[in-house]
Amino acid sequence: MNKPTDLFRIPVDHDTDTNVSSNEHFSTVLEARLSRRSLLRGGAATAASALLGVVGLSGCGGSDNDTVTSPPPVNTTPPPPAEKLLGFSAVSKSLADTVVVPAGYTATVLYALGDPLSANTAAYKNDGTDTDFENRAGDHHDGMEFFPLSSTGTASTSAVDRGLLAMNHEATTDEKLSSHFVHANGGTQSLPRPALEVDKEMALHGLSVVEVRQSGGKWAYQKDSSFNRRVHQQTDIELSGPVRGNALVVTRYSTNGTRIRGTLNNCGTGRTPWNTYLSGEENWSGYFTRAATDDAARGNDKSVVSLKRYGRDQGAASRHGWETGGLDDKYQRWNISRKGASIDGSDDYRNEMNGMGYIVEMDAYDKSKSIKKRTALGRYAHESAVFGKPVVGQPLAVYMGDDSRNEYIYKFVSSAVWAAADATPADRIATGDKYLDSGKLYVAKFNADGTGQWIELSISNPAIAAYAGYKFADQADVLVNARLAGDAVGATKMDRPEWCSVHPTTGEIYFTLTNNSNRRVEPSGSSQAAPDAANPRVYTDMKGTTAQVGNPNGHIIRVKEGSAGSSSSSFSWDVYLFGAESGAAAATVNLSGLTADQDFSSPDGLAFSTSTGICWIQTDDGAYTDVTNCMMLAGLPGQVGDGKKTTLNHARANGTTLAVDTYVGKAATADTLKRFLVGPVGCELTGITETPDGKALFVNIQHPGETTSSANIADPTKYTSQWPSNAGYGAGKRPRSATIVITKNDGGRIGS
Repeated sequence: MNKPTDLFRIPVDHDTDTNVSSNEHFSTVLEARLSRRSLLRGGAATAASALLGVVGLSGCGGSDNDTVTSPPPVNTTPPPPAEKLLGFSAVSKSLADTVVVPAGYTATVLYALGDPLSANTAAYKNDGTDTDFENRAGDHHDGMEFFPLSSTGTASTSAVDRGLLAMNHEATTDEKLSSHFVHANGGTQSLPRPALEVDKEMALHGLSVVEVRQSGGKWAYQKDSSFNRRVHQQTDIELSGPVRGNALVVTRYSTNGTRIRGTLNNCGTGRTPWNTYLSGEENWSGYFTRAATDDAARGNDKSVVSLKRYGRDQGAASRHGWETGGLDDKYQRWNISRKGASIDGSDDYRNEMNGMGYIVEMDAYDKSKSIKKRTALGRYAHESAVFGKPVVGQPLAVYMGDDSRNEYIYKFVSSAVWAAADATPADRIATGDKYLDSGKLYVAKFNADGTGQWIELSISNPAIAAYAGYKFADQADVLVNARLAGDAVGATKMDRPEWCSVHPTTGEIYFTLTNNSNRRVEPSGSSQAAPDAANPRVYTDMKGTTAQVGNPNGHIIRVKEGSAGSSSSSFSWDVYLFGAESGAAAATVNLSGLTADQDFSSPDGLAFSTSTGICWIQTDDGAYTDVTNCMMLAGLPGQVGDGKKTTLNHARANGTTLAVDTYVGKAATADTLKRFLVGPVGCELTGITETPDGKALFVNIQHPGETTSSANIADPTKYTSQWPSNAGYGAGKRPRSATIVITKNDGGRIGS
């Protein structure tokens, strides 16, 4: 018997870098100043006016018989104060193992890892002995959307006390190989992995739909709802769009290249104008393994170039070792080495990874409808997918980011033009076919003058057709290898584009750029990149005695489309906010002027409230966690061009200076940006949605206590977090990812 191999921990890599292209990181001097614009006003005032009634007083009147009547009593109760957005007191930074919200608000745990989704599934014991995870809440709650339900259980757009939460379950909390909190003894940390452990972990990944209701002012999830469902690694899913049926996705499971099992590492979300759920597949490549001799087995063909660009060199170990669970296909699919003799891959899983990395569409209301991967939107480490404001008679645009160091920002524009009737279609997935299976995919190039271009990723683009780094066969090949196509056209390398969201009033698009440890004033090697106008900072941030170099704190960039709207080929841009510690140098790091009530690091989740217009910013931070746990902020942004041009001077080793100009949005004030929430120890804040009236806000708390060692699994006193059990939720003390619901004690809208 071979001796089991102990492997080091293979973490979820949110900061990978496989982009070794020579695409420009522009550092030319900006030549034109963006026009200064006023801060967006009116949204808050309009919202407040809508809540306030006009108080009418009746005057005294005489009669023709001179009867004197007394005037009606005057109501001396003062009218309620006008709603002021961001009127709450800012939450201080916190290292406590709890959820902190402002005074006047209540946060309640609603739905956590392991919660049963059927009446026949036992209550969660939270001791590692639980099974049946195909019928339980998955792990690592991430992006989510609220889909209202009417009182009769039909789809609605306005119901506020009943609905479905559709959400992503991105990953698991691991040490080395296993998800140690869900195994009784912490799991097997060597290969081969036991099949029962692998089965449990595969079920923990994917999506869930759960019904939630409010009664008597309290929200609860419905264990026995017929709407509840799980999507996991054995769920059959269709490939839809130009890649469907292509040779690149032929496998032993789908010899005609039309289907795949499961959706993996789901992170950000989106909501279509026809009321379906979109989920982005993010860091999926690390789940697959390749043999050390696989390059030669493939004949060193172009698939080797593709695999390396997506982070799978030959000999790469998988994150969990799922391929060692047994000989069944459900385990062997994670080994993407060429094993078979076929030319097309129909006798092995060499092409399996080409079926991951897409935007997935699901009808949360209807289990009978197929779940589809929308391949026309490209394949990369997807975060969220957000639609521009729909305009009747014009194409729809979907904005997306690729979450890895030095990767790109994308836009998809539909071939079909928007029809108002499609907002309430009889078949929502068929409507998705109409708008998401045919169109054009673009990648962004940010210019140094505050403008930019959307460059089409098409097989007919000469730069793609003639690209020396990879020979594209057809448009499906371009979409499967969108990163390589972006390299070919010279797209701008960004500081890890994560979530995006569209301002409900201005229509401008906001992208979080979480951080980039590979920015350098003088890059060394192809994996590092020089600062440029859209990614201008390179600095050292100290975490205790540890130096963090590059852009450790991240920033939020925003884009204004040209005159053609969502189908424009050009745009203007600036930086809405730069993450920074409040005490950091104002000239080079704290460019947004953040104070102690606003400072943050590593923006990740991002969503605008359609009720209030508040921009919610969530963090996934490792740079500032010696000072505070991860957090959520509320902002009231202005618009592109409301700030100023700024020059950053970076010192070179030879004593000269590299000057980088950028555009910085209007500085934050106490009225435009405040910290609203701080989470428990070791967590990430990610995923946010609301009821249509804005009075209930659902937020996900991911991987609390993730730094707990498996060696301490038997001793709860050594867990770095015991949330949410320490908040009175559920059995056991092992930490659990969970959804919370936030309400305002006076019944008002969240954020006021």
